Amino acid sequence: MKVTLVPSSLSTSWDASRDDSSQFLTSYVIDGTVAIDAGCIGFYQGPTEQARILHVFITHSHIDHVASLPIFLENVVGLGKAPVIVYASEAVQESLRLDVFNGRLWPDFLKLTYGNNIPFVKLQTISSGKPVDVAGLRITPVSVHHVVPTLGFIIEGPTGAIVIPSDTGPTEEIWQRAQKTPNLKAVFLEATFPAGMVLADIAMHLTSSTFVREMHKLPLPVTYFAVHLKAQFRERVAAELLAHRMANVAIAESGKVYEF
Repeated sequence: MKVTLVPSSLSTSWDASRDDSSQFLTSYVIDGTVAIDAGCIGFYQGPTEQARILHVFITHSHIDHVASLPIFLENVVGLGKAPVIVYASEAVQESLRLDVFNGRLWPDFLKLTYGNNIPFVKLQTISSGKPVDVAGLRITPVSVHHVVPTLGFIIEGPTGAIVIPSDTGPTEEIWQRAQKTPNLKAVFLEATFPAGMVLADIAMHLTSSTFVREMHKLPLPVTYFAVHLKAQFRERVAAELLAHRMANVAIAESGKVYEF
């Protein structure tokens, strides 16, 4: 299984010193054909490369996880034999209909697909605890603790498994399920805010300290990749995490291909 945290910022030729490590948006691409979230897949590479992605799983409705979905779907329409399949909960689908493909913010790709047979997108409903088999992977959605209905994912491939809890505060069920997952190799876990920041509790996100506490809920020898570090606090959060000197914790690098 090959996993890439898709970059959401790039250095430019007029400022070669600009840091491009910050993640403002969230997308992962797995084995080139499956995406977890669509925050930035529509801004990455070109239409031909994007068209390899046939399946998009959405964790929740926040803009940093769906921002580029309309652009992505427009980029790839007609480049494949069938529309992209977007897998989302009923809550996320409602948000896509009302808030994104509403004819104001963006043309109604859903109506164009289902009413005019233009192959923009096909929706498939997913729900917590019910796995989906696609592209040689088994992807199990699990509800996590966030301010809007949110699903994390346990992703099992032929040679290993990973967990992407998505945006969450302290949570339980996904760790219980992960502990029973064979051949688990890695967890891509958010560390949004510095330790002690009250906003983390209000927004239901993890800090560097609650990140470590969540790790203890999964007593398995896996690697933890810290993701979703708020750009404003990135260096501080990274330093706090690395200060724990845990050999199995790393700050995820955007654009790098991780193999499991």
